Parts: sequence; structure tokens; C-alpha cells
Amino acid sequence: MDQAQFDKVKRGKGFIAALDQSGGSTPTALQGYGIDKDQYDSDDEMFALMHQMRCRIVNSPAFTGDKVLGAILFEMTMDRDINGKPAARSLWEDNGVVPFLKVDKGLRDEANGVQLMKPIDGLETLLDRAVSSGVFGTKMRSVIHSANLTGIEEIVAQQFEFGRRIADKGLAPILEPEISIKAPDKAEAEAMLVAAIGVHLDAWEGPVPVMLKVTLPEEPNTYAPLMRDARVLSVVALSGGYDIQEATRRLARNTGMIASFSRALTESLSAQQSDAAFDDTLARSIDLIYQASIAG
Repeated sequence: MDQAQFDKVKRGKGFIAALDQSGGSTPTALQGYGIDKDQYDSDDEMFALMHQMRCRIVNSPAFTGDKVLGAILFEMTMDRDINGKPAARSLWEDNGVVPFLKVDKGLRDEANGVQLMKPIDGLETLLDRAVSSGVFGTKMRSVIHSANLTGIEEIVAQQFEFGRRIADKGLAPILEPEISIKAPDKAEAEAMLVAAIGVHLDAWEGPVPVMLKVTLPEEPNTYAPLMRDARVLSVVALSGGYDIQEATRRLARNTGMIASFSRALTESLSAQQSDAAFDDTLARSIDLIYQASIAG
């Protein structure tokens, strides 16, 4: 594990940009960017357009390590170049941004009020590739739809099971048990999640600390006990469907929590914008998220 990257994630000021839209979410992301489905004819063309969008973001003057601590990449992005370099190395060497990799393969059908992750076939091979590509850590997402204790405990157990395999490779695992913002009993689910994570942290003997990516809570500082745990490197928040104004308002109320936003970061960007307009819009979004991330 790169010590300079570790120190940046542990002590740096800023947020983590989620640029990890995968096959299922890419069409929606492109549509939000102003590229409709009738503008590409194949998955290869779709992913190429998505990579162009990501490169435009990464090459924008505001996208630097001064305010962006890290960026989460999709596997195909890790395998592509940015400015003639492998993407992860370009992020760190050219932007001062710590690279992470999304490793999950999507979600199972809902059961017990949650969606567990599908099996991650070939995980060890993917992790070896990530290490050789200069990636610092990984991210994997599952979803909680209601305050079902059985389901929440299943999700947390699965996240920590995969997390241990990731940590054994020397990578920092971001565990992401997202709670849907539409959950009717969201606050109750959050309390259950904190307790379940605490139990697994007490048993954590991984060679590196974990990171947690959680939905912005109903009650500010719900996740503060986990943030104080020495086995937790950082706790970051997903926007979860909140727009940038609501997401940053909620984030600023949580001391020590930083953002890891996707939709809230890119919601005002458009393929039709001039470079100047694009750069200005992204700079405003980055500053807004940065200010909320350091507010506590």
C-alpha cells in the first residue's frame, strides 16, 4: 500500500469522486450528460462515450488533489488510458488523486429487505490487476431497502467477507451497504447498520483498515462511533439520489464525514457545453462538495 496515498486519504481535505458507472448505470449517466441511447449502436460505443466524459472531468482544471482526494473507477476505465497513461497512474501522478476500483458485479434480487451482492467471480485476479495498475483501494455496493435486522446482518457479513479478501491483497476496501433514501424506516435501518458494522469491526483482523461508504443519515453524526474506530480509515457519504444542494446540506451536518458523490457531482454537466462552461460548472460543483466535506 502506497504510504503517500494512505496519508492523503487519512488526513487530506476533500472528497472522493465516484466515476464508476457500470454497464447498468451507464445509459442513465450518459442521458443525464445529454447523450441519448440513439446516439450509439453498441456497448463498445457506449463505454467509449462514457470514457470520454470521464476524461473530460479528470482533465478539467478543477479536478486536482487540492479538493478531490480520490476517484472510484469502473473496471473498463482502469483498463484504459488517460492522457497516454494507465488511468489509475494518471490520476495519481498527474492529478494527485488517489485511485479506487469498483469490484462488485451488481445486485441479487431483494430478500429480507435487502439486495446482497452477486458473486464476484475472478475477484483475486481482478485484485491482482488492480495492484499492478496502481490502484489504492476498492469499492463494492449492496442495498438496504428496509429495517430488516436479518437482511442488514447478512449484508454486513457479506461486505466484511469480501473486504477481508481485498485487504489481504494490500488494498483498502470501501464497504458500501447503501440504505435507500426511499426506505420508509431509514433511521431505524441506520441504527441497525451501525450496530452490525460495530460487531464486525470488533472481529476485524485485516492487515489494513476498512473504509465505509454510507447513505447520508437522517440523524446527523449517526456514524460518528464508527468514525472514531481505529480500524476505520475513513467514512464517506454517497448522495443516494439527493440533488447536490440537499446532499451537501446533509453532509455538512455530519462532523468528519466526507463526500463520495456521483450523480450530485455530474448532474449539471453536459456534452453540449463548451469547454469553458463545462469547466466552470464542474469547478462550482467540486467547490460546493469540498466545502461541505470540510465543514465538520
